[in-house]
Amino acid sequence: MRGENAVRLRPPENRLNERVVGWWRTQCLLTTAVPVAVLAVLGALIEPARAWLWGPAAAVAVIGLTGTAFLPAWWYRVHRWEVTGEAVYVRTGALWQEWRIAPMSRIQTVDTVRGPLEQAFRLATVTVTTASSKGAIRIEGLDHELAADLAERLTRITQATPGDAT
Repeated sequence: MRGENAVRLRPPENRLNERVVGWWRTQCLLTTAVPVAVLAVLGALIEPARAWLWGPAAAVAVIGLTGTAFLPAWWYRVHRWEVTGEAVYVRTGALWQEWRIAPMSRIQTVDTVRGPLEQAFRLATVTVTTASSKGAIRIEGLDHELAADLAERLTRITQATPGDAT
């Protein structure tokens, strides 16, 4: 549809908190460290398989460290979120970007989660559950105080929005 009445999808306004880059890097490092450690320890303990195990350990380490160095900064540039009086907008992804829009009338629950790593980085995730078969919308990497305020704001808006959220 073109013309005056055409609706153009724009990127949501808000970036995640900049501390999310460190949180993602830590997750990438932990995800890399576990298989590398297992392969390296097995290689040290099983002499006949040493070369066979240490090669893959080195490859996983190189790939993991490369990803850790570059992916979180890229994700930070791509991920966006916004809440208006009408809907929650989220854009995620790197190679395959996903745009999700949840109208306020479709929101069923709003949850805030803070895992151990998120707590260390003073971050939180807001999960907006809707009647969509696609699943909940997650806004990860928010400052924990902003996340609490956002959950409260979304609760107020959804209570005031007509509809049964089904």
